[in-house]
Amino acid sequence: MENFISWAIENAHWLWWAAGILLLTGEMVIPGVYLLWLGLAASCTGVVAWLMPGLAFEGHGLVFAALSVVSIYVGHKYFYGAGQTVPDKELNTEGKRHIGKIYEVVEPIKNGSGHVQVADSRWLAEGPDVAKGARVKVISVEGTVLVVEPVADK
Repeated sequence: MENFISWAIENAHWLWWAAGILLLTGEMVIPGVYLLWLGLAASCTGVVAWLMPGLAFEGHGLVFAALSVVSIYVGHKYFYGAGQTVPDKELNTEGKRHIGKIYEVVEPIKNGSGHVQVADSRWLAEGPDVAKGARVKVISVEGTVLVVEPVADK
């Protein structure tokens, strides 16, 4: 056992390179991308261990930890964050563009419910009772329902 430990200390760079190869191979087998950065960090730690043979194994661990953090940060920042825009905080808010617009009632609004014509489609509308053909103004949107109020004709 002592022979193996002394061999491992003398050949730490080979162990780090093997760890790097295993992590990079794992990246190809397991979905995800973080093993790539850890594999690169392990490989670079192997280079440090090769260039600095007197560095203790604890030092190798610190170098690996530091390189892992740096490689993950750089990889995330430059490869995954580039070109991404911040998504709109509200999902499915397309109907809000109708607020303030005036539309024609195509099915009378009775007991608070009817339909209005919006471009080439009919939307469900809620509001006070209004006859067919009247004009209404959208005051809010609740899901796919336009909440309307009558518009006084001039």
